Amino acid sequence: MDTTPMDTATPTDTAPLARRAGLPRRRLLGAALAMGAAAPLGLARAASAASAPSSVPASAPSSAAVPGTATDAPARLTLTAPTGPFPVGMVPLHLRAESRPDPNARPGRFRELMATVWYPARASDAASYPLAPWMTEGAMRAFLDDAGFPLPLALTPLTAGHQGAPVHRAGRPLPVVLYSHGAGGHRGDHTIVCQELASHGFAVVTVDHTHDGFTEFPDGTVVTRDGVAPGLYPRDYAADLLFLFDRVVDLADGRNPDVDGRPLPAGLPGALDARNIGACGWSKGGTAVALAMGADPRIRAGLTFDGRMESNPAPGADIDRPFMLMTAKYTRAASPYVETFWNHLRGWRLDVQATGALHPSYGDNMTLVPQAGRLLGMTEEQIQSQVGTLDPERGTRIQQAYPLAFFDLHLRGRHHGNLLDGPSRAFPEVVHHP
Repeated sequence: MDTTPMDTATPTDTAPLARRAGLPRRRLLGAALAMGAAAPLGLARAASAASAPSSVPASAPSSAAVPGTATDAPARLTLTAPTGPFPVGMVPLHLRAESRPDPNARPGRFRELMATVWYPARASDAASYPLAPWMTEGAMRAFLDDAGFPLPLALTPLTAGHQGAPVHRAGRPLPVVLYSHGAGGHRGDHTIVCQELASHGFAVVTVDHTHDGFTEFPDGTVVTRDGVAPGLYPRDYAADLLFLFDRVVDLADGRNPDVDGRPLPAGLPGALDARNIGACGWSKGGTAVALAMGADPRIRAGLTFDGRMESNPAPGADIDRPFMLMTAKYTRAASPYVETFWNHLRGWRLDVQATGALHPSYGDNMTLVPQAGRLLGMTEEQIQSQVGTLDPERGTRIQQAYPLAFFDLHLRGRHHGNLLDGPSRAFPEVVHHP
């Protein structure tokens, strides 16, 4: 059962997890990551090879370093590589909303957020900058502690993002996509989608919704889903997104929004197009995108990955800008909230569903859960109970292709053939709902 908090829920609600296999998503990933030193080495290598048909660039280390046994070290879990012409850069930002007190923090504290900017990097320089991990060490340790496996990390995946690499500048500012994670998640949950967009010339700005997931600040402070009243609801996520929008404006105007004043990558100030911004989100983050678009007409296009569309107030404003639903559990047929939201869309709209996908199928789960499950010796049936029957390689490719086609069309006026017009021979699994 999906237990994403609504605005009427209690702060102790838990993140959506599929439990039929006996291991929830977070515990499954945590177990496999923590087994870096304990899993049979041959099994670890075989699992990585069998479940990761494509991976981060060749410059990424392919195994965990074990002194004296380099040839026997287990391979890292891998993320599907981006397909675009540009290498990917990334930089974390520490942000503070000086006018927004945080009721979940101690008295007198304003809301603080960690964000990441993903962008196309300059090809001549990118390789000399290190690849960033999927999560920072402190956040990942908290992730594992929550899962019950507080062991050293040997299999943590690397992203395709070269931290701090100079920005590729082609004369025009970069269109921007904001990203909002689901309940109990983190800003890396859809790294495959984010780095795919960046590799095709978008800037993507992701955010940790502090107190409703796993985040680490530059001073080493780690904040988790602590359950302190009044909790975080979709409207709070939406407020974070609108605050993030204003920080994009800062970057577009050449200002550095990082509260610690850490230097930005060369070329990033002034590189973003503040007049050309879209947003996407998964689950509760998808509901937040709908709320943010209803509140701020500056967001030009929105996409949700199986957004529940339940909140108080519900996303009830008419939206005359393009919006796309990528559904699994929360379809219009299954949820009156999604159907009601659909009826408030007055502009271009599209509703697609990948056959065999479950709610947790969206995001990096689609490739990491099968790899982790095989490390644990789970059967294919048990793995499918976590992420559905959709082939993982096909599932990740769908998540790369459709958001790219949507934002390319509505932020840059570029068409990807007839991918968004109806059923596609390239993706026969994707059903278009009228």
